[in-house]
Order: sequence, then C-alpha cells, then structure tokens
Amino acid sequence: MIAENYGRVTSLALDPVEKKPLARFRPGSLVVSVGSYGCNLACPFCQNHEISQAASGNIAWRELSPDDLVSLAAAARDRDPRIAGVAFTYNEPLVGWEYVRDCARLARECGLATVLVSNGLAEPEVIDELAPLLDAANIDLKSFSSAFYDACGGPTGALDAVRATIARLADEPGCHLEVTTLVVPGMNDSEEEMGQIATWLASLGGGAEGIVHHVTRFFPRWRMRGAAPTPVETVHRLAEVSRGHLRHVLVGNC
Repeated sequence: MIAENYGRVTSLALDPVEKKPLARFRPGSLVVSVGSYGCNLACPFCQNHEISQAASGNIAWRELSPDDLVSLAAAARDRDPRIAGVAFTYNEPLVGWEYVRDCARLARECGLATVLVSNGLAEPEVIDELAPLLDAANIDLKSFSSAFYDACGGPTGALDAVRATIARLADEPGCHLEVTTLVVPGMNDSEEEMGQIATWLASLGGGAEGIVHHVTRFFPRWRMRGAAPTPVETVHRLAEVSRGHLRHVLVGNC
C-alpha cells in the first residue's frame, strides 16, 4: 500500500506553538506547520473541510519531501531561534503517518522538535512507531460517546482507538501531551460527559497534574453552517467541570 498524499503539502505556515494548541510546551516558540489533504473522519462541523475532505484531484498541492521540509525548517530556525520545530496539522496527519515518521526522524537529527495535532484515530502499531519520535502532541477527544464518533463517520471502535492513542502518548516519556475537546451544542455539551472525559484523563499518567485539557468553542462550519455557536458561558461552565478533575484546563475560541 502507498500513502497517496505522501509529501503532498497543501498548507505551510509559521505558527505560534500556542495555536496548535499547546499551552505548556516551549511557550513563546514558533513551529513550521505543515498539512496535506484527507482525513479518516468526516465531522459535520469540520473547520478545515476544504483540505481534510478533499482528494488529490480537486485541491492544489506541492511536493515537499522529508528532506526538503526539514531543511526548510532548519534554515528558518537558523534565521529565527524562536522556531522550535515542525508541526503536522491542518488536515489529519495520521492518514499519511509515514510522512510524519520520516520527517520526524530527520528533524530529530537536526535538533528540531516534532509536534502532532491529530484526532488520534489510528491502529496501535502506528502510534507505537510514532510515539518515540514525537516531542509533543495535541489529540482531539471529541466526545466520550461512540454515537458522537458515529455521527462523524468514524469506524466501529473509533472512541476506543482514540482513547488508546491518548493513553499510549501519556505513557511516552519524551512526548508532552495535551488534549482538546470542542464543545458542540446538542452533541457533547453535557456536564456529565465532560466529567467523564476529565475523570478519565486524570486517570492517565501524571494524574490531575499531567494532561492539559483545552475546552473550546464551536463555530458554524461546513455541514453545520446553520447551527449557533457554542454559548461562551457553556464553554466556561464545562471547563469548570473539567477543573474539578484536572489542574491545567484552558478555554479557547471565546
């Protein structure tokens, strides 16, 4: 099998690391953010659907080999020492995980950090191979309900797979882990579900002190353009629920 999107870059930008979002990994630094196309979910509220739901024939991309990407990032760091490394983001990086792996190996040789921003939906063998190469990751935990992942087009067992990814990365000594939950009205905005998410995160390596939890606000996009944004008070209320279990809880998009 060949990863069709290997080395096919649709998006390339220099971002603050906090935008990933990573709140407690090299704050104040910058990362070269790179994305391709494709995703293994089809969330109706996707914020990057233009690339995540695209195929090669209907989106512009350019070839950027692992050598080229790492050389570009290293040259950028030489010009600006604030640049910490490379972030794989924008679409779902794990649909082309071999590219992440190959770039991460080269980045490590150059002293560049590797950041993964992902929905976490992958086989354990993939995560086992990537985990030792990652310096930081932000994984979406969209819900604690299998029905939510069904609504996002996920395969059977999607929630269990995402949880396994988060647990595996939480146990990886060299990988700083943060988790994001986007609060979508009527889909995952109950205090009960947020309590389940936070309780489970607190049970992982590091306990309540360990994982940073980002609770973020939904805005209408893609197939949910007619929906209302998440009320700001809802985001803050659910963040307080999470704070009942975790020390480091942040709100976003408010």
